[in-house]
Amino acid sequence: MTTNSTIESNTLLAARQVLLSVSEGGWLNGLGNMLRRLATLALILLALAGCAPMGQAGTAMPEQITEQEMETFLQAHLATGEFMGSVLVARGDKILHSGGYGMANLEHDVPNTPETVFRLASLTKPFTAAVILQLQEQGRLDVNDPVDLYLPDYPHGNEITIYQLLNHTSGIPDYEFLHPSMVFRNAVSLDELLARFSGLPLDFPPGSQFQYSNSGYVVLTAIIESVSGQGYADYLAEHIFRPLGMDTTNYDSADTILPGRATGYTWDGTAYHNSEFFDMSNVAGAGGLVSTVLDMYKWDRALYSDDVLGEASRQAYFTPTTGMGEGVGYAYGGAALEIAGRNYLLFNGDINGFFATALRYPDEEIFVIVLSNLRNPSAQAVALGLAAIALGDPYETPGQRTAVAVDPAIYEKYVGSYQITPDVVLAITTEAGQLFGQATNEPRFEIFPESETDYFVKEADVQLRFQVSADGTVTGVIVLRDGQEFQAEKVE
Repeated sequence: MTTNSTIESNTLLAARQVLLSVSEGGWLNGLGNMLRRLATLALILLALAGCAPMGQAGTAMPEQITEQEMETFLQAHLATGEFMGSVLVARGDKILHSGGYGMANLEHDVPNTPETVFRLASLTKPFTAAVILQLQEQGRLDVNDPVDLYLPDYPHGNEITIYQLLNHTSGIPDYEFLHPSMVFRNAVSLDELLARFSGLPLDFPPGSQFQYSNSGYVVLTAIIESVSGQGYADYLAEHIFRPLGMDTTNYDSADTILPGRATGYTWDGTAYHNSEFFDMSNVAGAGGLVSTVLDMYKWDRALYSDDVLGEASRQAYFTPTTGMGEGVGYAYGGAALEIAGRNYLLFNGDINGFFATALRYPDEEIFVIVLSNLRNPSAQAVALGLAAIALGDPYETPGQRTAVAVDPAIYEKYVGSYQITPDVVLAITTEAGQLFGQATNEPRFEIFPESETDYFVKEADVQLRFQVSADGTVTGVIVLRDGQEFQAEKVE
């Protein structure tokens, strides 16, 4: 089902401008190996510009919301091959829908269920931020304190505050993009992980700008251990997981048996593959937790009470501290958005073989959690669609795209370079009668024809529309993703 709606043009324009200004490759999230620098921010802005529930608030009453509507929507996403995992949608104390889709383990034919355990990746960050605020409530630290008060030897520790670590304004380079993937196969201690980036120059003066940084949350992990006198995993277990009955939430470890643990996969458009191994000690409090949709629901409900944080801390926790464009800010551990009169928080996590999205609408007490064992940002589109159904807002159900036969000789006129931004070029090539695309510094991906000018990518919901002048000259290409259009001029 497709519904039509509009979003105020100034909000859409602002979202596009912010997206292009913060991440030259952000438009390509989801193609092949995804441009992952500031991936969370890029996905947030794609949500604002094209994926999010749009238009005015709907009029559907709770009794009109059927579980079958959500089920039909989820089955449509499952059929694309781009999604599998577990979901839960709730309004207040009532679960509207929960279920598992696809396989937790393809080799052993084990299905996903609401009890399946997934990597949370960056959905770990809200837990880390909550622990910092707990320690502040205990009088053991202050978020305005400099880092060197708790980590005396940390470089630039007298310039960086805990607050700047929490909201990604510290200037510490993100270590995840400084090393080859093979580095992350090996287990490391927290000190060894800190050493990967602590000696590097800052990217900018602390507090002067926003730049998503996993490194900052690794430093927060070290502060938690220094202040509490406990290991990060031990503190969380004692002060959050056990008190809330989150029995399946743990810090991930390759050598620990975790019942119900999902296997992570990638999708190449036609087949699934085991994801590359990643040792979770390499992410610490930036992304090391595993959980289920049922446990994450317990976490959400606890944040409406004093069970985890007091009222003042909850206010600080959910209040945007960094503006990233009209209607977009960053709170502790996630993005805070306002669109068409709705306020909500968006949390994304992305790591080898897994993608996670949580949505929280505090005014309506709507909570949506999607945990996927497939590294594909379609999990975010699933979450946003489920939220739209729960809210009675417009949404789109994906349809299957089918490649058609065209004369491969046509591909030759599309071969060339297309300028997306000053620093990102999309190269179109042909080989053995097939058409391929490749963005700057990214893997090549195949493009399939729907007509002589319209093409699509199987790995993600992305279409390309080549622009041809009256004399047959190819002048550019329009890239469409989730309602967002990007114009690329053909260049020599």
